[in-house]
Amino acid sequence: MTVKTVKDLLVEELKDIYDAEHQLTHALPKLASCADEKSLAEAFTGHLKQTEGHIRRLDAVFDVLGETAKRKTCKAMVGLLEEGQAIMDEQAPPAIKDRALIAAAQKVEHYEIAAYGCLRTWAEMLGEDEAFQLLQETLDEEGAADKKLTAIAMALPDAGRRDEDDDEAVALVAARTKGSAVRSSHRGTKR
Repeated sequence: MTVKTVKDLLVEELKDIYDAEHQLTHALPKLASCADEKSLAEAFTGHLKQTEGHIRRLDAVFDVLGETAKRKTCKAMVGLLEEGQAIMDEQAPPAIKDRALIAAAQKVEHYEIAAYGCLRTWAEMLGEDEAFQLLQETLDEEGAADKKLTAIAMALPDAGRRDEDDDEAVALVAARTKGSAVRSSHRGTKR
């Protein structure tokens, strides 16, 4: 890969996210079938349709830039999807597994948000207004998908209930936080 200009960088990273979106089209149906909560399964299924739209939009971006749409293996997505598969293979109570699936999906969304944010900015820098608009549209959808996953996580059953292990963890975090606050206040004091 020879990247000497912002346009070279834009095209190379477009190939990367193009592959990432294609990988997601295979993973989202698996996530949907593994989800226990109906709203979560529907969110994964709905995002599959959006992802297919993202691919079409990327095709249009390549076209606008006068480039051929090509895929370059997105190693980051490979890793994120491997983590997601490990979660799907875990034996856990349904509400816990759903939360873990949401966490895995949000890691993917955050990666995509970062990628599309960079692509959009580079398109803007190059004066590629149509590419900028297409990439911004996808970026907006990725952000909305992330917010939807957060809302689903907050609405899952048992979201507010803690067991004894959770109480111990909360107490430990509180003690550490208090210790950090005390150390911080001492740092600000002149001796």
